[in-house]
Amino acid sequence: MVQEKWVALSNTTIGVFMASVNGTIVLISLPAIFNGIKLNPVAPDAFAYLLWILMGYNIVTATLLVTFGRLSDIFGRVRLFNLGFAVFTVGSVLLFFTPGTGSTGAIELISFRLLQGVGASFLFSNSAAIITDAFPYNERGKAMGINGVAALTGSFVGLVLGGVLAAINWRYVFLVSVPVGILGTVWSVLKLKETSPKLPHKIDYAGNITFGAGLIIALIGVTYGLLPYGNSSMGWGDPWVIAAIIVGIAMLFIFVFVERKVRFPMFRMELFRIRRFSMGSFSGLFASVAMGGVMFMIVILLQGIWLPLHGYSYSSTPLWAGIFMLPMSAGFIIMGPLAGVISDKHGPTKIATIGLTITTISFLIFISLPYDFNYLYLAMALFFFGFGMGMFTAPNTSSLMSSVPADSRGVASGMATTLRNAGQTASMALFFTVLIFAMNNPLHQALYSSLSGAGAPGQVIALASSLSPTEAIFAAFLGVNPASALTGLVSNTSAHWVQVISAPSWFPETIAGSFMSALHLSFIMGMVFCAVGVVMSALRGKNIPPENLKQN
Repeated sequence: MVQEKWVALSNTTIGVFMASVNGTIVLISLPAIFNGIKLNPVAPDAFAYLLWILMGYNIVTATLLVTFGRLSDIFGRVRLFNLGFAVFTVGSVLLFFTPGTGSTGAIELISFRLLQGVGASFLFSNSAAIITDAFPYNERGKAMGINGVAALTGSFVGLVLGGVLAAINWRYVFLVSVPVGILGTVWSVLKLKETSPKLPHKIDYAGNITFGAGLIIALIGVTYGLLPYGNSSMGWGDPWVIAAIIVGIAMLFIFVFVERKVRFPMFRMELFRIRRFSMGSFSGLFASVAMGGVMFMIVILLQGIWLPLHGYSYSSTPLWAGIFMLPMSAGFIIMGPLAGVISDKHGPTKIATIGLTITTISFLIFISLPYDFNYLYLAMALFFFGFGMGMFTAPNTSSLMSSVPADSRGVASGMATTLRNAGQTASMALFFTVLIFAMNNPLHQALYSSLSGAGAPGQVIALASSLSPTEAIFAAFLGVNPASALTGLVSNTSAHWVQVISAPSWFPETIAGSFMSALHLSFIMGMVFCAVGVVMSALRGKNIPPENLKQN
């Protein structure tokens, strides 16, 4: 039994690490990927492809986690976990061999990333349930801590690894998962044993269809809300976006009604009556929204402002942004396993709540940062953010998974992970929307003031002032000087002004004021989300050993 539990932990840890690495590895390697498939990163349709390459993976995992969790309760968690390894590996191989270029290549990449997301859904939905099955109650915090460290560490390893591999060959970004996937598939098939009871339940087709369709349609609407529409820098006024969000939300409401009527629901609503499960799941949701916002906003701050101001070329900023984010990973690695061990001895509620409180307080440093900050302050904020999240994650997961009956652990894991993944996916749309709306008018005023103060002719000022925040931010995000979107137009008027606006420091110095005001607003929002998570974590109550739970 001792050997079996460590086999279960090592297998699931490899699985979630691999899936987490691939969740962020393209974030840094997108410039090389776009160059590799010969797609102009500032082309009109490039933004849509970029969003789908970034968010499609998370949309699939968020949509399928509950379904796969319930299927695992019915057919066996280990069997479907093994299938996840195999599907993920196939997706990675296809990504490596992507044959097309231009728009065709982008569509192929998106399709293969979606397949990877299917494999990741099997892995994420079963890892916590397999660990809960394998480990006794008083050791689950430690096991969840190790697993949680692997998940978050994978996210940050992906940032750095993406930059390193992309500098060699963009295809290696996807090849790196293949040997790990093959090893995990073979090892899990040979060594991982099924310990969960298989339930004689039928598949809830109505619930699967309404939930899957509703969440996909709603998240697609949110994704396309980030695209420009007409004269607007964003697409929230697009009738198709509005319709998608309304239809998606309506189908999710229908899903709730369906689940209350069917005999074997995929989404066990009664689990939310267990306070430790509901409070743990929703505190994880709010923490995930805050974390997704921090990762995305800090990467943009580094690539668009700080790194160019400190002499880094735009082409090198994706790699260095990943490197400068490492203190967050260090904080999580230090505290993640330790928090799990402490929570096994003293209970998870206080440990998780204190951890998320530390994360909330770290936002005060983010909010106080000027645009040309001392990196030590950012590193300190990132470290404490990761330290607090590491202190929160393992006890929170252990608490909510230990609160449910054994025959519901698969669906419970899927439900909790779905909330976290949906929160992280929605956070990108939420924080980016806040950033764009807050920057829109100040950006144009800043561009006007900078050029008019330098004596630029009216035509140059008019052209430069037409640059949208969306174009500016995502150009920097792709390792391209945002001013390159203007030089083709400005070159028709004066070569001198092309040199002025193409200087590495011109753009970050020009937009710093408007950008930092918007960024501070988004950090205030993140702190509020974290604070709500703290309250919910504190309200979960004391941990009750599962043998004392009333099974329902």
